[in-house]
Amino acid sequence: MKPERNEAPSRRDHALLRRVLLKLTATSRIIAAALVAAVALIWYDVLNRLLAFGNGIDYAGNRLMGAEATALLQRYNPYFWGAVVTLCSLLLAYLTWLAVRAILARARLRPVDPASFQLLADQLSGATLDVLLWAWQTRDEPLRVGDLMLARDELSAGRAARLHRAAEQLAILENARQRQ
Repeated sequence: MKPERNEAPSRRDHALLRRVLLKLTATSRIIAAALVAAVALIWYDVLNRLLAFGNGIDYAGNRLMGAEATALLQRYNPYFWGAVVTLCSLLLAYLTWLAVRAILARARLRPVDPASFQLLADQLSGATLDVLLWAWQTRDEPLRVGDLMLARDELSAGRAARLHRAAEQLAILENARQRQ
């Protein structure tokens, strides 16, 4: 990092990072969206069948429990099946959420392809490259999509200005140390 660099990340840098990330994560996002849509459609069909089954149950033939118990069962039957559907829906939503998170986490671990890496290296400004270098913490591994996502988020949060300030402060401290 050079403290004399005073360029700020541009809108072009943000757009380039967004575009590259969209290209690198498009497949995973499409798979996740397709999974959610498929689960929703299948569950909607199963939900309707389950509710129809619950509404079709007739307890009138059950003479062992008595008339009052049978009337009570008949009255609360829709609520019971509604509760079953709600609990199953919550469980299915949670499992779907876990699956989507796993798909997106796997996408974050994928290395950046050489063409995208070269495009970023050629077109990003110096301050944005500093943020990208900061985000790429495990340099013994290739740059990953997750590193680009972290760089994008940190760039939006003002990491470039903080890195510039830190470099200036480091230079001041090193100069003060050399004078002693």
